[in-house]
Amino acid sequence: MNILAIDGGGIRGLIPALVLAEIEQRTGRPISSLFDLVAGTSTGAIIACALTRPNPMPADRLAAIYEEEGPQIFDASLVKTITSLGGVIDERYDDRELVKSLRGHLGDTRLGEAVTGILVTAYDVEARQALVLRRGDDVSMVDAAHASSAAPTYFEPVRLGTRTLIDGGVFAINPAILAFAEAKGRIDVLASLGTGEHTRRLPYAKVSDWGQLEWARPIIDVVFDGSADVVDSVLEGLIDDSYIRLQTPLDEASDDLDDASPENLAALRREAEQLIAERSDDIDRLCALVT
Repeated sequence: MNILAIDGGGIRGLIPALVLAEIEQRTGRPISSLFDLVAGTSTGAIIACALTRPNPMPADRLAAIYEEEGPQIFDASLVKTITSLGGVIDERYDDRELVKSLRGHLGDTRLGEAVTGILVTAYDVEARQALVLRRGDDVSMVDAAHASSAAPTYFEPVRLGTRTLIDGGVFAINPAILAFAEAKGRIDVLASLGTGEHTRRLPYAKVSDWGQLEWARPIIDVVFDGSADVVDSVLEGLIDDSYIRLQTPLDEASDDLDDASPENLAALRREAEQLIAERSDDIDRLCALVT
């Protein structure tokens, strides 16, 4: 079984989208024809749905959508900024632009219509339960991607039936370990794509006197980053040459989930291009394994 897993990371999803566009260019085939299962969390869930919908979206078009529509999705009005105190007492962004984008590109497609296996994560805050949505679940791709990307403090939770769902990144920012379990050992290759590693330091002198208010936003990044690293470490120990992790430190671009400024989008593209150049041999090896 060929498996693709895509991390969460907000606007930083541009990085794996560009890596996937490179894979499609090198193989001459759509991602959905190369992998038997595509797993995604948050922005990775959006990518997973777009790549596995009927008439799958080309990855280069998906990357362009991040650049074209990201600024509208992560654009807080002055009123919203004031009433939320910058995300302290309410979510930072209205989700209408996110939902509009999802509906525009995924339409009424259900998970059951995916052209390959799909796995999307979310977390039910009422049931206090991790949730994994699959092709057998009667859920629309819009609802699945929306719920998976409802990051706390950024977007409000998503009500889906009797469930109240938030970003699956709270338990699986890197969904590769769930995809590994789903495959039950039948793995030919597992490709895990990151959205850029955090490089912003939190020095002792800065954090030593922080309380709940100061930690509210940084702790999300800390939990996400640490969780992704643990999954990578575990899979390296469980799988040998059939596991390929493509990740890059964010030396130039911001590690914020919501920095969709033109300058940062350009920086994210450069980070992706550098990753592709530095890991070209590994990408060639991956392409050979899945074709």
